[in-house]
Amino acid sequence: MPRQILPIRLHEIKTLSFADLNRLAGEIRELIVSTVSRNGGHLASNLGVVELTIALHRVFDSPREKIIWDVGHQCYAHKILTGRYEAFPSLRKAGGIAGFPKVSESPHDAFNTGHASTSISAALGMLAAEKLLGTGNQAAAVIGDGALTGGLAYEALSHAGQLGLPLVVILNDNKMSIGPNVGALSKYLSRLSMKKRYQQFRRAFDATVQKIPFFGYVLFKIIVRLKRAVKAVFYTDNFFVDLGFEYVGPIDGHQIPLLTQVISDAKKLKKPVVIHVITRKGKGYGFAEDNPGDYHGVSAFHMSVPIKKAEPNVSMRTFTRVFSDALLAAGRDGRVVAITAAMEEGTGLLPFKKAFPARFYDTGIAEEHAVTFAAGLAAGGLRPVVAIYSTFIQRASDAIIHDVCLQNLPVVFALDRAGLVSADGETHQGLFDISLFRSLPNMSILAPAGEEEFTQMIAWALASSGPVIIRYPKALCPAGDPAFSLPLEKGRGVWIAGPIWESGSVFGELCILFTGSLYPQIMAAKDILFSRGIEADIYNLRFLKPVDEDYLSALINRYENVIIAEEGSRSGGFGEYLAELAMRRNCSCRLKILGCEERFDALGEREELLARNGLDAEGIATAVEDTVNLRIFTTNHVPSERHEPSRTK
Repeated sequence: MPRQILPIRLHEIKTLSFADLNRLAGEIRELIVSTVSRNGGHLASNLGVVELTIALHRVFDSPREKIIWDVGHQCYAHKILTGRYEAFPSLRKAGGIAGFPKVSESPHDAFNTGHASTSISAALGMLAAEKLLGTGNQAAAVIGDGALTGGLAYEALSHAGQLGLPLVVILNDNKMSIGPNVGALSKYLSRLSMKKRYQQFRRAFDATVQKIPFFGYVLFKIIVRLKRAVKAVFYTDNFFVDLGFEYVGPIDGHQIPLLTQVISDAKKLKKPVVIHVITRKGKGYGFAEDNPGDYHGVSAFHMSVPIKKAEPNVSMRTFTRVFSDALLAAGRDGRVVAITAAMEEGTGLLPFKKAFPARFYDTGIAEEHAVTFAAGLAAGGLRPVVAIYSTFIQRASDAIIHDVCLQNLPVVFALDRAGLVSADGETHQGLFDISLFRSLPNMSILAPAGEEEFTQMIAWALASSGPVIIRYPKALCPAGDPAFSLPLEKGRGVWIAGPIWESGSVFGELCILFTGSLYPQIMAAKDILFSRGIEADIYNLRFLKPVDEDYLSALINRYENVIIAEEGSRSGGFGEYLAELAMRRNCSCRLKILGCEERFDALGEREELLARNGLDAEGIATAVEDTVNLRIFTTNHVPSERHEPSRTK
């Protein structure tokens, strides 16, 4: 029986036989499947690059030479090979190793990634630094063909061709099908162009032709055009060549000897090279090979049973499902169109796509284009809904400001995964959308707490004359609270409990305001406080912008203690706005802001992350109790000039 190769030291990869490396690939796949089946994670993409990862580490001397993984959801084999074999069972767990490259975790993770299309820019910057510092090391950027839809990747390719630095770009293509004859010829010509002697001959020949008196330069231009014409006939893609890269491929991404040879030859060229590698997502695990889409990002599963999408439970719908159903109903209006950036299933747009295919657009990983495209649709008289995760909408900030808000166009942004997000770590938290977009002129921002008001908000947004953001978490969506069904009133929220002062008291002791996603935590905190002898009025803000400032300032001025809890960055968030409003309107309440700390939150389930930020039920209750117990007003103190707001109808 062959010996087990894992665990392995990185330098040993360079000396193992190819037979042993193939066995190593099998062991890595087994470890990835077993770990992801327990912890969840990105499966199909990681299984597809095992041989490529081994070949890269056989050729490149990491960490001295950098390997940058675009997006990073295919870095599991890399982590296993670079000293994290023992820690791999902790993948994506609190205190464990991240599911994406993380500089603080290992020197072999050269650059933090988690969003797409960044690898070429980052690797090129590192190479420029190497040149300026005189160290002369090389770098490789591994980018999937899907990430090439991001404009940043094209900008980087253009600059890389201009600089001429020794960047090796691995184009990991797991979709394209190429005919065998064309593929074989292309591989032969590409392998020929990799040879150092060919490169030396080409440079000498070009220089000699240009030195021919009178017509040398003209002849040289003719030869260049002829070479490009030949490449256009035989090469499967001439785009990279035109940008100044050598192009190699397509080659089989599961043949370690071939990968090793081609990457080694490319590295020796000391110039920009694109290696086009064909891989199969889910390689080595039959269920994932047959259905790579379902095995891209998965929760825990049984290895021997194929994943099946859970049947929707009407009584336990997620926010995503509520959005999906409401938008599907809204689609009866022929002006409503839906747009996503390569996340049609994750954002819940698949039912809309099936029902209204002519009014559904997937722009690929191109969030900025998606937003400006939506602006064009709105300018043309349609009602576009852009469904993008909160963490990814950050990339389109300029387009939202310049192309939507400046023109006050009626574009609806459905920001899924707003707030704290389980397992994916810092790069995927949706903590900054309130801070980023609340200051924008013409923008409205709403935060639903439950099904009934979420459905109302979608209808309200589609009827609005300007841009609207609706932010909501990756969580189950509560239903049935009578307050959820109260009609929307622009700039105002609704009372979930209270207000006590309306029953005749001069003013109340405690009011808790919250952004919608924290409804379950707030209600549980209310029960905890009641058990400790503290009664609180509860107010669901609904609107984070615009705000009826007369109403809200009068509301908080009725209380000694006001707590605002928001699932977003405390820095620049709604709480800071509320504090400024209270100061500007001379409100005399004591205000405490609960929100996420100004940091990039690490791994953990959403419940763990809420607790870490003091936003779980116990954390909220304790903060409220501490605030009430620190009261500095005397019991008979009545704040001056309190104005009683009218309760929302």
